[in-house]
Amino acid sequence: MADGSRPREWPADATVAYGPSPLRRLIRLAVVLGLVAVVAGCSPAGGGGTRAVPGPGTSAPPAVGPVAGTPGWQLAHPGPEHAIEGFADRTSVTPGERVRLFVSTTASSYQVTAFRIGDYAASDALAVWTSSRVAGGVQAPAVVQPSTDTVVAPWNPSLTVGTDGWPPGDYLLRLDGDSGAQQYVPLTVRTPSNQGRVVLVNAVTTWQAYNRWGGYNLYKGPDGRRESRSRAVTFDRPYESGMSGAGQFLQFELAFVRVAERSGAPLGYATDIDLHADPHLLDGARAVVTPGHDEYWSTAMRTAATQARDRGVNLAFLGGNEVYRHIRLAPTTLGADRLEINYKSAGEDPVSHTDPAESTQDWRQPPDPRPESVLVGGYYSCFPGRADLVVAEPGNWLLDGIVRDGERLPGVVGVEYARVNLSVPTPRPLEVLFHSPVTCGTTRRSEFSDATYYTTASGAGVFSTGTQDWVCGMDPDCKGGGEGGRVAQVLAAISTRLLQQFAAGPAGLAHPAHDNLARLGIDGAARAPDPRLPRTARPSTSAASSIR
Repeated sequence: MADGSRPREWPADATVAYGPSPLRRLIRLAVVLGLVAVVAGCSPAGGGGTRAVPGPGTSAPPAVGPVAGTPGWQLAHPGPEHAIEGFADRTSVTPGERVRLFVSTTASSYQVTAFRIGDYAASDALAVWTSSRVAGGVQAPAVVQPSTDTVVAPWNPSLTVGTDGWPPGDYLLRLDGDSGAQQYVPLTVRTPSNQGRVVLVNAVTTWQAYNRWGGYNLYKGPDGRRESRSRAVTFDRPYESGMSGAGQFLQFELAFVRVAERSGAPLGYATDIDLHADPHLLDGARAVVTPGHDEYWSTAMRTAATQARDRGVNLAFLGGNEVYRHIRLAPTTLGADRLEINYKSAGEDPVSHTDPAESTQDWRQPPDPRPESVLVGGYYSCFPGRADLVVAEPGNWLLDGIVRDGERLPGVVGVEYARVNLSVPTPRPLEVLFHSPVTCGTTRRSEFSDATYYTTASGAGVFSTGTQDWVCGMDPDCKGGGEGGRVAQVLAAISTRLLQQFAAGPAGLAHPAHDNLARLGIDGAARAPDPRLPRTARPSTSAASSIR
């Protein structure tokens, strides 16, 4: 969110509902699968993204059908606040590692079921493990740590879960109290090696930034004021009940994970905490994809993505607000990298004078401004805004045969969006695929949201949707602006093609970007510098044509 002076309140149309019957969901998903298989040239078979990827002009492998899933994995009875809730002492594990769960509940007993999210017949999930009944109990109240207003749940561990035999993927551990109340705990089972894989990165740092469990997040405190917000948040607490305990996974990532798993691309799984902590996470990877709202990045995360790009690893950003907030990570009593620090102000951050490069104001701001456009391509512009996604380059390899010139996909732009802004450092050549007129809801300024693609000397291709609702629009049941059968079909087909081609290696070698900014009237010389960018970060003409 660009306007740090006001906390974000998600409008009703920005949420995802998962309430339709299994039959209705299966019918809708079948429609999506049909278009994806025909247009994108892939088999609708499921099973974890391990099938061969058909190359251009080749036939898809014969359909074998997805693995049967487990119906009824969704929360049927979330229950009142604090009826049951929990968190894990790890955001991710490799298969076979153990994770401790911390659970508090008013129920006398509860049970935990682990569901893997993916491409499953008649369902979006598969139950891989269920605990025995565990005695319930209400744990200690939240503690608010002084100076940073960090909320901690000082709880005792409730049970330890082994993950032997669990395939890598995104998991939701459902807590079911005997009172009927249910909530999730998210867990990523990461891929031990990402050699040859497209790595899906769960944006858990952004989920935690918006988590108001205990009354505080990085936007506001219990009184609703920005001034009383946390300056650091911790993973040592549950996600709030308004998130179903799952962070922002249901809203911004689940729909893409389903499409990715049926794409045939070889997939890897990780969180952005892993991207921060493991310098070898992307060794041998073909591509990295951040599925949704991926706003909060540490220096190590950004360095890892940049270095991967510069050795030919493709990147895809499927939200509209990536790499915007600069964070530091620190340990807690439960482990490394579980405290997320973000002051949103260099003047408040104690390290701004001792280590300016690690000060936690927005990436584009002093004392060491590094706009997100250098990596992403686009430049975050506004919250809120809502508009149709408009096709600008139908002959591009990603869009060819899927959409028509000037076609409008209703409501896909929003609720946050990015645009090409040549008053800041911008990679070139840069190709705009969707160029969508939109009015910013806060400034009332008429501008454009841009989906972009650029390529580098290493051969890497970098795609950005420029809109937060791309993933929402891929779900036929999404209640956001992307609702509608045609929209879901088109976005799923484009995303499938992206995954398949990115899995083949450096996309820029086969599909170099063709700069079309002049044709679209995007002329940096005619624009005044963006007033939100510090003067010290405004580039010269030569800097604007560099990706460094």
